[in-house]
Amino acid sequence: MTSLDKPTATDHHSAGHEGARADEAHDAKAVTEAALFEAFGGLRGMVETVLPGLLFVTIFTINKDLHVSAIAALTVSLLLVAVRLIRRDTVKHAFSGVFGVAFGVVFAMMTGNAKDFYLPGMIYTLGLALAYIVTTLAGVPLIGLILGPIFKENLSWRTRNPGRKKAYAKASWAWGLILLAKCAILFPLYWWADTAQLGWVLVALKIPPFLLAVYLTWVFLAKAPPPIDVFAEMEAQEKAEKERKAAAAAAAAQRDA
Repeated sequence: MTSLDKPTATDHHSAGHEGARADEAHDAKAVTEAALFEAFGGLRGMVETVLPGLLFVTIFTINKDLHVSAIAALTVSLLLVAVRLIRRDTVKHAFSGVFGVAFGVVFAMMTGNAKDFYLPGMIYTLGLALAYIVTTLAGVPLIGLILGPIFKENLSWRTRNPGRKKAYAKASWAWGLILLAKCAILFPLYWWADTAQLGWVLVALKIPPFLLAVYLTWVFLAKAPPPIDVFAEMEAQEKAEKERKAAAAAAAAQRDA
């Protein structure tokens, strides 16, 4: 081996530095995945979102009975909440599903039109799409407001982490445009299609757009600067303040002695 072939200390240092950066990138992706899983409920949250609507449209397709379909959908939503309560799991996703189904049931019962079971959820989707877009235009992208507390950064990304704010803006645009595209499909079907057709299309569009939005959010945030842990900063400041007060008290005691 010639001197040109032998690895140098610089080569070892460079390789170690690249390995450290790779580890940091892997850790950042893992943290982002965990945060998204917590925020959006993961696989179980998706099942809880889809199951009531799937049950409603299945029963209605078979017997065309609005009351039986609505009661079955609401019952399964309540059972999902009960299971979470028994297991002492987080209930926010299941509760949101219950409220959505309950509004749909009440609306459909009031109008007597089975398609109205889906209308509150469609209006909510449209409102959420507009919220993502409007908050991004206002400089406070909604996805940052949702994920900031989970990443323990709160709103520090707004003023102290511009790269992360940009990633949140991109993610919020993705969510807003994907949800608008979904609404562009569903609202014409509400007027033109029958209940079963609308229901099956809506069930089919529950998961794929959601997964696409979550994936794009993961891509944008995985490439963004790491979050600023404001909770750790507050703890460090409190610790420093206690140490300062303790040092001041000790100095005063020495002077008195």
